Amino acid sequence: MKKKKEGLSRLLEIAGQKKGLLLLAGLLSVGSAMCMLVPYWAVYEVLKELLLHGSNPVLANGTEMIRWGWIALGGLVGGLVLLYAALMSSHVAAFRILYGLRVRLSEHIGKLPLGYLNNTSIGSIKKTMDQNIEKIEGFIAHTIPDLVNVIATVAVMFVIFFSLNVWLTVACLTVVVLSLFLQFSNFMGKKAKEFMRVYYDAQERMSTSAVQYVRGMPIVKIFGQSVYSFRQFNAEIQAYKTFALKCCDTYQNGMIAFTVLLGSMVTFILPMGILLLNANPQSLSLAAVWLFFIIMGPGVASPIYKLTFLGGNTREINEGVARIDRILERQPIPEPEHPQVPERYDIEFRHVSFFYENTEQGTRTKVLHDINFKAQQGEITALVGPSGSGKSTVANLIPRFWNVEQGEILIGGVNIKQIATAELMDTVSFVFQDTFLFYDTLYENIAIGSPSAGKEAVIAAAEAAQCHDFIERLPDGYDTKIGDKGIFLSGGEAQRICVARAILKNAPILVLDEATAFADPENEYKMQMALQSLIKDKTVIVIAHRLSSIVSAHQIVVMKEGRIVQCGKHNILSVKEGVYKSMWDAYRNAYHWSLNKN
Repeated sequence: MKKKKEGLSRLLEIAGQKKGLLLLAGLLSVGSAMCMLVPYWAVYEVLKELLLHGSNPVLANGTEMIRWGWIALGGLVGGLVLLYAALMSSHVAAFRILYGLRVRLSEHIGKLPLGYLNNTSIGSIKKTMDQNIEKIEGFIAHTIPDLVNVIATVAVMFVIFFSLNVWLTVACLTVVVLSLFLQFSNFMGKKAKEFMRVYYDAQERMSTSAVQYVRGMPIVKIFGQSVYSFRQFNAEIQAYKTFALKCCDTYQNGMIAFTVLLGSMVTFILPMGILLLNANPQSLSLAAVWLFFIIMGPGVASPIYKLTFLGGNTREINEGVARIDRILERQPIPEPEHPQVPERYDIEFRHVSFFYENTEQGTRTKVLHDINFKAQQGEITALVGPSGSGKSTVANLIPRFWNVEQGEILIGGVNIKQIATAELMDTVSFVFQDTFLFYDTLYENIAIGSPSAGKEAVIAAAEAAQCHDFIERLPDGYDTKIGDKGIFLSGGEAQRICVARAILKNAPILVLDEATAFADPENEYKMQMALQSLIKDKTVIVIAHRLSSIVSAHQIVVMKEGRIVQCGKHNILSVKEGVYKSMWDAYRNAYHWSLNKN
């Protein structure tokens, strides 16, 4: 079995998707590093010329020194140009890799069962798709060329150092080795890895709590509470602060030692140079080399600083990549080897039982028990029952948002496991109880139901869903963007947009999760008339809380505690003792209830 790559090798594997561009960026970075060292060598040549004629500076070759000045300028300009070209190459590679990675991750999440999304916080998924992937861009676009540049710079500098004087080079190398040992033991050990894991966990929890806090803001404001009343959000912020302070305290001493040691390069070069000059006091060339080391030695600190920080960034990016990989390792709902296409669209549940699984907590909760019913094509089948009875779960199993382990669900006599996902999605249209509109125009929010549909079809769907009139009253009509210039829709208006989207899709199976919940009595009647004309030759599943909306249903399936307890038409069930009659009586009595001033 092939061992899974981790750490830097995994990052390079991702980056290697654009090997040509990254190789070009690396070569250009090496060229830039070489050019950037030319000015330092020019300074050395000028110093050597001045020292050789120290007793009579007039004899110094001014033309030669000016030539070295021009060479230094050329090296600097060449280095900047090559560095710019290297970063351009790496950025192009980074953006292409990120685009592919985001698309791949989005498609993969779309194929995962809803159970994964239920067991995973929105904040952690958002952070993974946003910040974690974005940091990979930083690694590919900046870290790789910077790493090559730093390594090339340090390598060439020490080659020059060794060619000039071994002992002075040993003094510089001792400082570099000791400082690198301190930094890598500080930031690259097991403790650092654990800190990075805790850091990401804390950020994900804080992100999730922030999303929940914003969504709950109306409740916080209504009850006059501050941020501290939202205990979870406040607790996550405090936990993150505690961790950040602990992290600083842990790394403080090591970072101070590293900074002081690496900044004391001259402290090692000076005594070594004095010892060498004492042994050969007449050597002007040695004095020139010593001055060169005094100037260039501290210059080694800059790329070494960058190298160590690149290592710390790599550890952080690696943790992010590991979390991306954990999502990609989740198994999507399996596709059939030999997919079938149903010729009719009745829906049948045969002995279906279903469990909700929480993989993190290792729990299984049975929510459906031996469900059996058949929804005929061209008819409305309503699912009713108390909250938590399993109505929405039954509806969600039809488009295979979860995989059924016990029993089977058939469309036109074909098990939905034998229908390709794309075909199944085209077959079923779903209006969720919780409406969701994209930050886009109303036209595009409806047209998403059928992207190839023309404007006339979109308007016809809006008219059928009773939302054309209020759209026309908006400033830009169908081109009005939700949320732009303070324009927002009411709950009923948003729900009708979603109904219009489903009407436009014109799928043979329509699942409505309380599609008229926010409609006023007049519009509820209009929507029901529109839905009546829509269901011709279609299979319609309606999840109903407002019983008045399903009195004309061809079949009412009554559920309680995950079981079907009654099944029939309204006129029979409403007079027969049972769950439905109790619900219907309670529904009617609610209209006679009023506030008592006494």
